[in-house]
Order: sequence, then C-alpha cells, then structure tokens
Amino acid sequence: MDAEVLDEVTWRARAEAHAARVDAFVAPHLARRGSAVKHPVHDFLFTYYSQRPAQLRRWHPGFGVALESGEEYAGLKGYQSSPVAVSPEYVESQRALLESLHTLLTATAGQPANFGCFGLHEWAMVYRLEEDETRHADWPLRLGPAGTDAVVESHRIGCSHFDAYRFFTPPARSLNVLSPGREDRAAYEQPACLHGNMDLYKHAFRLTPMVSSDLVADCFELARDIRELDMRAAPYDLVDLGFEPVRIETPEGKQEYAAAQRGFAERAGPLRARLITECEGLLS
Repeated sequence: MDAEVLDEVTWRARAEAHAARVDAFVAPHLARRGSAVKHPVHDFLFTYYSQRPAQLRRWHPGFGVALESGEEYAGLKGYQSSPVAVSPEYVESQRALLESLHTLLTATAGQPANFGCFGLHEWAMVYRLEEDETRHADWPLRLGPAGTDAVVESHRIGCSHFDAYRFFTPPARSLNVLSPGREDRAAYEQPACLHGNMDLYKHAFRLTPMVSSDLVADCFELARDIRELDMRAAPYDLVDLGFEPVRIETPEGKQEYAAAQRGFAERAGPLRARLITECEGLLS
C-alpha cells in the first residue's frame, strides 16, 4: 500500500495535541462522572452518542497515512502491521457504511434550510409531562408544565429529525407536521437542523479510523457549541448552570434563535462537505 509516512516525532506530537484539544471537554465530564454529578448540557455528547471519551482522545491519521514505529496501533481495529496504517481491506469492509453516509450527507446538503423550527423539539419532548417525568427532572421547567404545554399548542411543530422526533411524548407526535422515520432520513434531514448538524460528529466518529481525528474533533466542537443553544432554547431553567434562556416563545427569542441557527448552519456546511469528500475518496 502506498502511503504517506509520518515519522514518530511528528505523529506523536499530533496525537498529544489532539488529546489536549478534546481534554478541555473530556476531563470535566470524567470528573463529573466520577462524582456521580449529571450535567444536562455537557454530558449529552458522551451519553447520547456511542463514542467513549477514551475513543475520542485517541488520535488517528486517517487512511493513506502510515506511522513510523507505530506498533501500538497495529492491533487496533482497522489497522495493518506493515506498514502500520489503516488497511485497504478494512476500508472495503466499510463500503455499506460509506455509501449510506454519503447518501444521507449529500441529500441533507441539497435540502432547503429551515430556520423556522425554533427548537420546539425539546418542548415537544416534555409536552403534557409533570416536571418529575421529564428527561432532566433535576431542572425545573422555566414556564411550568401548563406554560410549556401552551407554547407547544400555540406553535407549528415541524421537526425533520427522526432522532429528535422519536423522543416526542405521544400526544406531541400528532402535532408534528412531518413524520420522519428511521429509514427515510435522507428525505427529511435539512442543513439548518441543530440535531442534524450535531450528528456530523456521529458520522465522523463512525468513519474512524478511516478519517483524520482532526475532522472528528472539528465536528465534536461544533456539536458541543450547538448543544448549548439547543438547551438554552429548551423549556428548562438552567440559569444556575450559567445558561441564559433563549426565550423562543417571544418574537425576540425567535430572532435570537434563528440567527444562532444560521451561524451554526454556516459552520456545519464545510464540515459536511469534508465528510462527503472523505466518503467519496474512500469509496473510489
């Protein structure tokens, strides 16, 4: 296999820099986990998504790059031992994943962006629940149960993301004007969706070790920032954690949310394009 070869000093420096980059977020999570403390905003990327902190910290160069004196990688999934690099056989074994992700990513990029959802998916997840029944029961609803239900009932709910829609309460599902399913994501996902753009992190780590960890970390940082908006616009009162609410029930809050959503869509577009390019290169 023809591959660029990184000398040991170079790749170890890159690996250390990657670990330090993500540790700014990983280390506080591990400390909270050790103390059995939950955080409704920052734990999400580690509890909802399947990649473990240790997996996120491990740096990979991506396909086509070999590591001098990298024997510690030789036993890892997807790697060959001579040269130490991701093997062509492993890439070929992932063809179905690469094809499905390429289909989803290109379809999403081609859809018109919807900046009118205002984060109401989080409200629909607690619709007609008492506060002790919600996903984050340690934190009160900012408007209380009745006020929260009123917001849901007075708005058009148009969630296009299945993995958000599937957590709607039963009475909220019938209020959604769309019916996204597990198998038809490519028909519904669109490039302004907060959860769709957070999922770029999931798509990137599913391509590990075939893609560079730099891309995974870029997608992780985007998802981290989006999650803050996601929960600031949610019905929970998180002021004690330092998160001022985006009051999407008001005209001003809607404008604030849509402006932030546009900013995230602009950040997500190039990352989605990089993932598409990676899939195409790995499939070729």
